[in-house]
Amino acid sequence: MVILLCAGVAVVNAQAQKTKQQLKQERRDRINKQLKEEEEGALVYSKQNAYGVKLNTDGWGVFYEHGKYKTILKTNLWWIDAGEHKNHKEEKEALIDPSGLYQLGNPVIYGKINNFYNLKIGFGQQLLIGGKGNKNGVAVTAIYGGGIAIGYLKPYYIAVQDANGNITNIRYSASTDSLYKDPSVIIGSGGFTRGWGQGTVAPGLHARVALRFDYGKYNQTLSALETGINAEYYTKDMRIMLDIPAQHFFFNAYIAIAFGNRK
Repeated sequence: MVILLCAGVAVVNAQAQKTKQQLKQERRDRINKQLKEEEEGALVYSKQNAYGVKLNTDGWGVFYEHGKYKTILKTNLWWIDAGEHKNHKEEKEALIDPSGLYQLGNPVIYGKINNFYNLKIGFGQQLLIGGKGNKNGVAVTAIYGGGIAIGYLKPYYIAVQDANGNITNIRYSASTDSLYKDPSVIIGSGGFTRGWGQGTVAPGLHARVALRFDYGKYNQTLSALETGINAEYYTKDMRIMLDIPAQHFFFNAYIAIAFGNRK
């Protein structure tokens, strides 16, 4: 009986030892495979985090992106992006006192009635098009995806002065329409802090397609230049300028700088 018990324990120990050896071998095989792929220029990692700033054809933005490695060619992504849309006719002007000695109020954008800010949360994929020829090479990837968008119209206040010299900060409405159209009474903008909490929120959708050129140190840091196009649709009229019709659909091209790390 004792002999049988000892034999059973020995078998179990042998199986456990074999299992440990198998796990070690599998780990060595994975490491060797990753090293080989790295030498061949593939992007090999578990996850990546990226931060960036972008310049759009109609504004600016900042973003955070998280990626999870799936295969050599494919990475799943999600991102959050915040920024501002501007109209191409916006032109900021500083009003100078007739004496030419000092500036009157804050610089103002004539005809502007709202600031249009946006927040986007999206999901998509990154596909490897061309890996790094070596550790100092450039990897080219394609990015696509989309998700929800939230637009926010913040009233753009202006400071006006009446015939008695009294200064008032006003927002656009039917009753102030004539004042927004009369440069002779405008002495500046109401400032960035006015209008928060008085705006309009509009839900929407967005889609993104881009190419990313990653020139960062191989497999440790992410340093990239990205160029792409972005489309957004909102359920409400998003009006920025007085004499330009409101829009539901916005389309732009952008260039971005992204930086981050891989693990």
